[in-house]
This record gives sequence, C-alpha cells and structure tokens, in this order.
Amino acid sequence: MELVANEARAKLSYARISPRKVKIVIDLIRNKSVGDALAILKFTPKAAAELVEKLLKSAIANAENNHNMDVEKLYVAEIFANQGPILKRVQPRAQGRAFRINKRTSHVTVVLKEKE
Repeated sequence: MELVANEARAKLSYARISPRKVKIVIDLIRNKSVGDALAILKFTPKAAAELVEKLLKSAIANAENNHNMDVEKLYVAEIFANQGPILKRVQPRAQGRAFRINKRTSHVTVVLKEKE
C-alpha cells in the first residue's frame, strides 16, 4: 500500500459485523462530501452506521492532522468492506446433531480526497 500525497486513509479491521451488512451503509456515503456523509450516517438506523461514522471521523482527523488537508473540501473518494476471518461456532440441534454458525468479520477502509 503506497502513500499518496493528496489522500487520507483510515482502516477498521476485524469489525464483528458481516461485510454484507456494512456494504448497505457504505454505499449510501460513497462520493459524498464528509459533512453530508456524517449527516447520513447519523440518521441511518443500522448497526454498521455507528462503526462507519467513527471510522470516517478518524479519517477526517488523519486528513487534518497528518496531511494538512482542508476539511471543508474533503469527500469520500473510496470506501469498501472486505471479508475478515470467520469465527466458527457450533449450535446444538435435535437428536445430537450440531449446526455450524459463522460469525463473520469485516475490514472496512475509507479514503478521503480533496475536491479541486
């Protein structure tokens, strides 16, 4: 992963929520300005919205403090959720059987850039 001068990143690894659920939320804020994105996340009634909001705030702080970028010009250039490791659990069932329960994890990455 190479560092680019005009972008700020933040990554959330091993989030205990399935990537499928996170993707519903991150699709809402892709290519939006950070102000709009934060407003959307604040009023989205999904568990993933809280995690993504915290991650976005972290990316904004990185942009401001580490890259000297103007917060007013920032927008969500890239955001994606990849699958992390799966925690495999067993659920007892009738007649001595056992069903597998997959507790999925995600790696969420957000990239912010400045509008020209």
